[in-house]
Amino acid sequence: MIEKAVVKEIVEDYLKDSENYLVDLEVKPGNEIVVEIDNDQAVSIDDCIALNKYIESKLDRDLEDYELEVGSSGIGQAFKNPRQYRKNIGNEVELLAKSGIKYTGILKDAGEKEMILTIKKQVKPEGAKRKTVVEEDLTFTYSEIKHTKYLIRFK
Repeated sequence: MIEKAVVKEIVEDYLKDSENYLVDLEVKPGNEIVVEIDNDQAVSIDDCIALNKYIESKLDRDLEDYELEVGSSGIGQAFKNPRQYRKNIGNEVELLAKSGIKYTGILKDAGEKEMILTIKKQVKPEGAKRKTVVEEDLTFTYSEIKHTKYLIRFK
C-alpha cells in the first residue's frame, strides 16, 4: 500500500510555492488516493490537473498501482483547517458544536486555536414589552467544534 506520508510529502513539495494549500489527504484501501486542496481565492481545474500530473510523475504505477483523485474543497463541505476559517471571515456559517448545539452566525475572527462567531439572539430587556435582537460573540476552540460549513442562502 502506498504510504500517506509519501504522498503528503509529494503534495506539499508541489504546493510550497503556490497559493494553493493542502486541506485533506486520504489513502484508502486499494491505493485510492484522494487529495483535497483550497486557495484563499479560488482553485482552478488547471491547478488540480497540474497537481495530479505532478503526483503521477512521482509515483511508479509499475511498482504499485493506484487510483488518484485531486479536487478542490467544495462549498458545502466542512472546514478542515484554520486557514479555511480565515478565508471565510465575514461570511455566514453554520457551526455544530460537539455539545450538539447548532449555531448560525457570521464568522468574525479565526486564529490558530480558536474562532469567534457572532450570533443574533432575541432577549427581553427588563421592563420591556417586546424582545429585541442583540448580537453576541461566541468563542470556540477548534476541538469544541464537530463541523463548520459555509451557509448558502437563496434570497
